[in-house]
Amino acid sequence: MKQYALVTGAASGLGYELAILLAKDKYTLFLVDIDEDKLKDVKSELEQSHGVEVITIAKDLSKPNVAIEIMETVNQPLDVLINNAGFGLFGSFVETNWERELQMLNVHVLSATHLTKLALQGMVKRGSGKILNMSSLAAFQPGPLMSIYYASKGYMLSFTEAIANELKGTGVTVTALCPGPTKTAFQETVSANTSENKIKFNMGCATSVAEYGYKAMQKGKPYAIPGAFNKFLATLPRLIPRNMAATIVRKLQEKNRNDQH
Repeated sequence: MKQYALVTGAASGLGYELAILLAKDKYTLFLVDIDEDKLKDVKSELEQSHGVEVITIAKDLSKPNVAIEIMETVNQPLDVLINNAGFGLFGSFVETNWERELQMLNVHVLSATHLTKLALQGMVKRGSGKILNMSSLAAFQPGPLMSIYYASKGYMLSFTEAIANELKGTGVTVTALCPGPTKTAFQETVSANTSENKIKFNMGCATSVAEYGYKAMQKGKPYAIPGAFNKFLATLPRLIPRNMAATIVRKLQEKNRNDQH
């Protein structure tokens, strides 16, 4: 019997790595990304390397009602949903572009939440299914100079933990993956006025992070934080005043992402 999996943001980075893991397990894949050309390359690679069927869906997840459009295209009962798509934006909230921030909220929050609701309805009826939502180590503290990004990841962690509790006993599990800095295109695109990734310390490998999250999803864990040091960092804001945590994060952002510091 075929098993179906949907991955958003699948053309590169963690989404691509997670798609490889699903292909190795012989899922029929629905891969979503805004980059149609890269999606076609991934489709060709996975079909040739793993002998699985791959259906590409070129969609912009920042658009209203895109979740409905995606699920209508899929038209199959999903066994796995991975909400991975996302991007970052650096800068003071007063100065950053609202249209770009609105797109971020639509991708990180609205579309991911809507896809989760639509997928869960079928999963609960069948009594089986797994969802992996991409959160971040950023979810555990406020993030000056990346305020919307950090807040959206905090939402995804809280949302995932809540519905994971609701779903106990249904046969369906939901997991939030909370990686620290990971070597993907995200790190280059989010920094200010530069293509250079300045973050060198505690930089995760995308393949290893994806494998960690994939295993956690298969085990039905409510959240997963790859790396011992990241686990420590996730607990640190509970031990210090929140305003101090915000100040520390701001200094790190200024050092690592702003050419003028």
